[in-house]
Amino acid sequence: MSYTSLGYLPQYYLHIRERTLSFSLKLQQQSKVSCRRAVKMSATELTNSKISYESYAIKPPMHPTYDLKGIIKLALAEDAGDRGDITCMATIPSDMEVEAYFLAKEDGIIAGISLAEMIFHEVDPSLKVEWSKKDGDFIHKGLQFGKVHGRAHNIIVAERVVLNFMQRMSGIATLTKAMADAAHPAYILETRKTAPGLRLLDKWAVLIGGGRNHRMGLFDMVMIKDNHISTAGGVTNAIRAVDLYLEQKNLQMEVEVETRTLEEVKEVLHHASQTNTSLTRIMLDNMVLPLPNGDVDTSMLIEAVQLVNGRFETEASGNVTLDTVHKIGQSGVTYISSGSLTHSVKALDISLKIDTELALKVGRRTGRA
Repeated sequence: MSYTSLGYLPQYYLHIRERTLSFSLKLQQQSKVSCRRAVKMSATELTNSKISYESYAIKPPMHPTYDLKGIIKLALAEDAGDRGDITCMATIPSDMEVEAYFLAKEDGIIAGISLAEMIFHEVDPSLKVEWSKKDGDFIHKGLQFGKVHGRAHNIIVAERVVLNFMQRMSGIATLTKAMADAAHPAYILETRKTAPGLRLLDKWAVLIGGGRNHRMGLFDMVMIKDNHISTAGGVTNAIRAVDLYLEQKNLQMEVEVETRTLEEVKEVLHHASQTNTSLTRIMLDNMVLPLPNGDVDTSMLIEAVQLVNGRFETEASGNVTLDTVHKIGQSGVTYISSGSLTHSVKALDISLKIDTELALKVGRRTGRA
């Protein structure tokens, strides 16, 4: 159900315009340097004249089917229900214009500014939004870092949806920044442990925080995990099956295999030395062992990295926390992946206030600004 189909809603709901924000899959022609074709993804430009995809401080990751506009519309419809904002209609003249300010209530990395603009323009294209910060910037507690001017009704309708997205994305970006800095020289990755329906936004927030993206889904990378290995009858059988499948389908893409023991690492390396495999990365899973004192033992991980000796990319997974990631990063691995970046994120506290002075006064009283 769309806003425009609800004829008894107030007039401001009827000005929501259609703009294409969806992403599409493009199979780009590659030069014939390989007998296999490479699958690549790219995003269509956003057609909204007020929001240029190229102008984003940090672009979202690519996805062939993700409908970003649809996610925004779903979130707004979830809030509006079948009547719209009853409180606004009861308390605020429909033509009243105001200015509202974004207020940081704790320190962190801001993320979701580009998305917030999309949401405001979805609700009312006449709203004017200005920012003193951009996605990826540090914000401190008490900072006013943006403002929106226009009809009060429409600002308040967009408010909670904007904040829900921004707070989650900023929480992810803040943790990612801390993890990425600590992991150096290794690169920090998220996983597929994202909120259902919000994967692109969660992974976008990781990019904004200075991390890198792992595979987007099941379609853009081969990742041979424990259940595949068990079902295939061993790690060598699984890799051999993947090589055959990619050759038969004339596909070229990254291939990662999970290893859980040094014996499996040796088996993978032996197989790779005997054949022209498509393998590109070896995951070293749970080779970081927690110690009773809260530290971790990375000796097994270091030995595995030394065995690989640069022949493939390596990725450490398991027992990765903000406290352990620095030590893991010193092991020589290429990547460190952590599901905690997205599956249990703490939202960053942000508000949107029309009466900013009063908000700051209350914030000081409660210790939240």
